[in-house]
Amino acid sequence: MTQNPATFLSFPSTHPLELTEEDIKGVARSPRGVMPAFDLVVRRYGEKLSVHAYYILRDGEEAHDVVQEVFMKAMREPRFFDTDFKIQAWLYRVTRNLCFNLVRDRRRRDVLLVGQGRSEAVDGDPIEAVFAGERQRDILAAVDSLTDDHREILMLRYYEDLSYAEIAERLGIRLGTVMSRLSRARDRLSEVMAGDAAMLAAS
Repeated sequence: MTQNPATFLSFPSTHPLELTEEDIKGVARSPRGVMPAFDLVVRRYGEKLSVHAYYILRDGEEAHDVVQEVFMKAMREPRFFDTDFKIQAWLYRVTRNLCFNLVRDRRRRDVLLVGQGRSEAVDGDPIEAVFAGERQRDILAAVDSLTDDHREILMLRYYEDLSYAEIAERLGIRLGTVMSRLSRARDRLSEVMAGDAAMLAAS
């Protein structure tokens, strides 16, 4: 049975907490110091990162553990509250990398458990059908072989259903960069998944 990722969350919640990265960095520079700022980071991003990790791992407990490790890494990152440091982009990138490490380890042990994926594909988008269909295990294995940038943008587009604009905001890049990077990622995935090349190219 598919587990609800929210079941495993132990992060504090607020109502609502819509802080910008600049707000959080301001707290870190205040006399209160960095620990209150880290608490705000956990409140601001904890649940979202857990859901993101869950979409990759399909295991709520593992997703929770990954996010805990991400925050531990964040606390050891000396640049974390620097003015030009992209907090959100860094958090999501580290989360994805840790998740794919786990997926890689599962595959090496021949016990890859990625679940059933999403139950419905978007009409008219063949690549969506591939990601959501029976070959999801093969797709994730192929995505895992791509570069971090390509892997990242494919997961955001086809596992989180983010729009181009939402991806641009999430990664802190231009909309045109999103479109070109996604196009290159799809082309590269087509090469890796040679058997599905025609389907992917048509999407």
